[in-house]
Order: sequence, then C-alpha cells, then structure tokens
Amino acid sequence: MTAPTRILILGAAGRDFHNFNRVYRDDPAVEVVAFTATQIPGIAGRRYPAELAGTRYPHGIPIEDEARLEALCRELRVDRVVFAYSDVTHAHVMHCASRALAAGCDVSLLGPAATMLESRLPVIAVSAVRTGCGKSQVARWLSTWLRERGWRVAVLRHPMPYGDLVAARVQRFATRADLDAAGCTAEEREEYEPHLAAGNLVFAGVDYAAVLRRAETEADLIVWDGGNNDFPFVRPGLHLVLADALRPEQVDTHHPGEAVARMADALVINKVDAASPTAVAALEARLHAVNPRAPIVRAASPVRLDDPQAVRGRRVLVVEDGPTITHGGMATGAGHVAALAAGAAEIVDPRRFADGSVAEVYRAYPHIGPVLPAMGYGAAQRAELARCIAGSGAELVVAGTPVDLAAMLGIAVPVVRARYAFEQRGGARLDEIVGRFLDGIRVSPSRS
Repeated sequence: MTAPTRILILGAAGRDFHNFNRVYRDDPAVEVVAFTATQIPGIAGRRYPAELAGTRYPHGIPIEDEARLEALCRELRVDRVVFAYSDVTHAHVMHCASRALAAGCDVSLLGPAATMLESRLPVIAVSAVRTGCGKSQVARWLSTWLRERGWRVAVLRHPMPYGDLVAARVQRFATRADLDAAGCTAEEREEYEPHLAAGNLVFAGVDYAAVLRRAETEADLIVWDGGNNDFPFVRPGLHLVLADALRPEQVDTHHPGEAVARMADALVINKVDAASPTAVAALEARLHAVNPRAPIVRAASPVRLDDPQAVRGRRVLVVEDGPTITHGGMATGAGHVAALAAGAAEIVDPRRFADGSVAEVYRAYPHIGPVLPAMGYGAAQRAELARCIAGSGAELVVAGTPVDLAAMLGIAVPVVRARYAFEQRGGARLDEIVGRFLDGIRVSPSRS
C-alpha cells in the first residue's frame, strides 16, 4: 500500500483547524503530522486534542512554532506544506512557500470549494480585504435590519479558539455571562460583545460543521461575520466584502483578501467619511478592476464617544482594537481619532509603560503608534494591560476597542468608550441588495 502523504499545516488557530476538520481528518490517504503557530501568542507547544482530531489521531496533533518550519519539514518527513492563515501579504505567503520548497516539500492552498460547508438555511457572509475594514459594524447593521423584518438570525463568527479546544468545540453566546463562563479572551470579547448588545445570538467554536448544525436549530438565516480577511467557512448565497478607504492600495496586496474581493457579490467601500475623495475614487477603481460585476456601496463608519466632554482638556491614553493595530497594520485607530476630535490635551504614549508580553507586541509590530492594542489572551496579559494603564498617569482612557474594558480589566482610571456604526453614503444601496437576495430565495422568516 502507498504510504499516506505527510502534511504540515501552517496556521493560526482557526482556519488551520477548519481545513483539517473539513478536508483531512477522515482521509486515510494523508497524515497531518503538525500544525504551526503564528500571529496568536501562547498556541505553540500545545496539541490539537484527540477528541477533535478523530480516531486516526489518538494522541492528537502537535502545534509547533512556525519559526522552525525547515527543521519540522526534515524531522517530521513532511511531503506537503499547506498554508492556512490569513491577512498576510502575498510576499509573506511565497516566502513561507519558498522555505518549504527548499526543504523538499510541495506547497498547497485549500480554497472555498474544498472547505466551505453547506447550510440548509440562507447565508449572508460579511468579509473584507483586510482586518479593520469594519466587518462587524456591517454584520450588526445587517442582523438588525433582518430582525426588524421578522428573521431569526444566527451570527456565526470566524473562530478564535485560544482556550480549552475541547470545551470550545461548539460555543453559543447569548449574554455576557456566557462569555465569562467560556473564559473568552479580549479579542473574542471585541467581536462577541457588540453582537450581544445588539440582541444577536452568536455561535463559534472549533468544529464548524457542528457549530453550523447547532445554529441552524435556532435561526431562519445565517450571517457569517468573518475574521481577518478570510473567506467564509459556510457557502454564502450573498457575499458582501468590505474595503477600507483609508487603505485604498490594499485591494490586491494581501492573502486571501484579493481572492475575497474577486469572489464578492457586492463590495462596500467603508470609511468614506474619513478618507479623501481621491482615495475613495482610487479604491473604487481598484475594486472594479478586480471584480467588475459586483455593485459598489459607499459607506461611513462614524465614531462617537459616550461622553466627549469628559475627554476635553484631559491627559488621555487610547486603547484600540487589537487585531486592527497589530497584524491589521494600522498605527492608530478609531479611539485615537475620537480623542483628538474631542479636544484631549495630551495623548499619553503607552509604549513607555509597557512590560512583559505587551512590550513584546510593540517589538513585534514596530508600526504601532502611541496607542495600546487591547491584547488579552490570558489573565497574565490582561494584568499587564492594566499595569500599563495605571502606570501611565493618564487621567482618562478612551477605549476604541468594542470590549467593555473597565469590566474586563477592573481599572480605576475612568473609561470613555468610542463606538462606531455603519451608514450608507452613496453608490449602490446595501438594503436593496439584501432585499433582492431575500426576494430571490423565496423563503420567508418564521416570525416565531
């Protein structure tokens, strides 16, 4: 008999697990010998557990540091390296591929046809060409619009399985108490809390076939709220893809964002209120060049402080959404913009007061400006965040992260939250695009 092909999956605790579950777990022709860790701290050195890996992997599958790629290829006698994470430049993908090729391995990517699940319900997916384009604002607007018309909506979030993977096989969140019980990280809370505040049921986890089946029991329609710039795990009937008017050059520079833009049924140019008309026009031209069939919506993402008067004349430390500021490549974010607009006397630079893993984040992402990314992958890192804020001497924190920072960190410094929403500002109308999709599927909400 032919020996199984030995596969190493390059991943970041999400897409990699899904690709394994969907394509490789039950295939006797292959043996996945390891995953690699990148982007997410604290993953390397763990194992994908046997309870999730299946009967062919009774000891689970090790998760190794991607820095050891060449050594792993040799030590584990790897035949094929599969790239399985997102929001990286095309050059980064090819550098990884070149390292694997030089080590004697084939290299491959798994696409939508191989990895998407089929739902028995209508599915609308929200994706983006880069992290930080405003997917979740659109997903929240969309879910509210649908609920107002009688649809029971289940929001499926892109996975963020950083804790107990077996316990996180299928997750259902209806309240903040559910987030507490699951021990959710800051990054998970950034994505889940606004949906819960909007009245949405949120489903996530590790095994998305099981996640989808659970969500289908409580909904008439699935909204996929994507992560990074990945393509959906569930095949959409309508695929909405966002691009950022503040980054008009990044339509076709990152993987798999360019593929996502080319797949879109409709494209949304977000943050037109913050970008120049020249940038908006340049972005529209780039989007039309890669996907001439998709209508283009123009949208704004206005930022509003809960208490702008509290910010005026104060020494302010700004905490921003973590992924947007780290691998999303933004030096600052919505909180910084809002604090300046509200008349803060000084933006306190937190980089001088960071220690431990938070200081390491600044070293790993030197583009970050005078803001604090909301990193909170464990209790120790949350304590480091709180220590940085307390040591800065700031009179006030402006929280551009969607998470309730005061509740998560228990800090004594007052917090003013910056919130952002979705507004249509021209071009095609998103409500009309969604309405036509619903008319076309000829399915009505249960109104139960």
